[in-house]
Amino acid sequence: MTATTNATTNTTSETTTATTTNAASSVTTATAGAVPANVTGERADFLEALAKHRYFLRFTTRDLTDEQAGLRTTASELCVGGLVKHVTSMERLWAAFIVEGPSAMPDFTTWTEEDIARRADEYRMLPGETLADVLAAYEEVARRTDELVVTLPDLDVAHPLPKAPWFQADASWSARRVLLHIIAETSQHAGHADIIREALDGAKTMG
Repeated sequence: MTATTNATTNTTSETTTATTTNAASSVTTATAGAVPANVTGERADFLEALAKHRYFLRFTTRDLTDEQAGLRTTASELCVGGLVKHVTSMERLWAAFIVEGPSAMPDFTTWTEEDIARRADEYRMLPGETLADVLAAYEEVARRTDELVVTLPDLDVAHPLPKAPWFQADASWSARRVLLHIIAETSQHAGHADIIREALDGAKTMG
């Protein structure tokens, strides 16, 4: 019994170490190519941080089928594919806000039940949706955001926030603050996705 237990423990330890090493080395590779040689300073930092946390989110989808990507594995309503969809939508909207201001976003204080239902669809895989298509959409949004980070003339440019119960009234965010928000949201949801994936089949990003 002891020999079997030790063998199982050793195998689990080796698998965990291999997974951790693989994730760590892969994210290093992913972030290494994220910053053009002519980009330095805080813009380079933004690009590297975005690449790192996007990578960890995408990593939770590795080897999943479309069906698995849509499974709820915890008490939460969330699934891995739905989280990627939500982060894609979130990043798309905030990048548009940097350029267009609050007109790029809805007035959340006027939302109807229909609007709320549509928003809920962001968090799940709908019939006909594939994980490959979801990831491709995320990649395209990420590409456009990265281009904005590099080309935006001034990261101090600011706009009033859209109307929403969760925002302070009459507050404004600079492009810099929006990018920090995108990074924070991506990181948070990558953690959510990691828990959901571990509950699905035991796979996890690190640890």
